[in-house]
Amino acid sequence: MSTDEESSTDTPRTGGAGQVRGWFAGRLPDEWFTGPAEVTVDREEITIVGTLAEPDPDDNATDAERASAAEGRIKRFREDTRNRRIEIAREAEHRFRRKIAWGVKCGAASEMFTTLSVPVMTRLRQPERRVLDTLVDAGVARSRSDALAWCVRLTGEHADAWLAELRSALQRVEEVRAQGPTG
Repeated sequence: MSTDEESSTDTPRTGGAGQVRGWFAGRLPDEWFTGPAEVTVDREEITIVGTLAEPDPDDNATDAERASAAEGRIKRFREDTRNRRIEIAREAEHRFRRKIAWGVKCGAASEMFTTLSVPVMTRLRQPERRVLDTLVDAGVARSRSDALAWCVRLTGEHADAWLAELRSALQRVEEVRAQGPTG
């Protein structure tokens, strides 16, 4: 299980990330997923993503048939668990005062059933606005809002590689400092 926000004030009404993960671990039916669900928490939303057992197609199945079988498994899960998921979400929303989003993975396929889109206010200087406007003008995004969301997604996809590169650069700076004069 993972989380985006840790809270030092785990109160029963708002719930810190640890409390939220524990509550869902105890509340979700064991037969739904092949292992523990990923529970991600931020200020507005709790996202639960579970992994479904992959369908067992015959050995001669093509990749397209396997993908279709996974999509069918996801659709069946969504329909069969809808009422129970709504019940659990209502309890969690009342308890933790956050909206609940559901998603599943099955093989290479994944689908989010519900998600929350939250407005975020930011102030940008002209160079940052020009980046967003370039993305809009190029047809990458429909609006500055879409362009900003695209930039955030791109950063998220490449964050691990970028952070590793940044750490490496910082380590090199420390090595150069260590070789310099002392005192």
